[in-house]
Amino acid sequence: MPTNIDVTFYFSFRSPYCYLASKTMWPIIDDFHVNMIWKPVGGWDLRSPPSRAKQKMPIARQDMARFARRLGIPVTPPPKETDPTAAGAASLYAEQQGKLREFIVETMRIEWAEGRNIGETEVLREIAKRIDLDPEQLLTASTDASNLVQLEKNAEEACSDGVIGVPSFVIGEDIFWGQDRIDFVLEHLCELRAAKR
Repeated sequence: MPTNIDVTFYFSFRSPYCYLASKTMWPIIDDFHVNMIWKPVGGWDLRSPPSRAKQKMPIARQDMARFARRLGIPVTPPPKETDPTAAGAASLYAEQQGKLREFIVETMRIEWAEGRNIGETEVLREIAKRIDLDPEQLLTASTDASNLVQLEKNAEEACSDGVIGVPSFVIGEDIFWGQDRIDFVLEHLCELRAAKR
């Protein structure tokens, strides 16, 4: 049996491009022998700083809308003040419970398709209910000090790896930045002979 290849996923729940990736990244896991190394970040880590984001937002939303039309998915941007930190910390609990994929998909759906603020307690509670996780445990995880430290460590590791934005997928020395680079990730895994079939 082939040895699994480590693929590190750097991800922010506030990124519109991570929303797009949440719809298309799963063949990396489904079709190849890989270990998914989950590295969520919070706050403004791996995103443009607020002053730059304000300038970029109109262009990024136009760009995102084009990709969303191609994918046939809805887009309703969340409130500008939405902070991804709590969702990033909560995702570590979802991963421990074997529900990471469901958490990513549902969190990005409720944020970017329904336009809701995933930094709010009630929204996180609803996500937990939708994917059959204990809401109180998930809320506890969303503010857990060790989880918040892990998000910061992930951002530091991203910088050490040479990652400059999200989503990014790292395989050895190769960095694939952006949801529109997922095809290159798949091609690279094929070249590494990691395909399951």
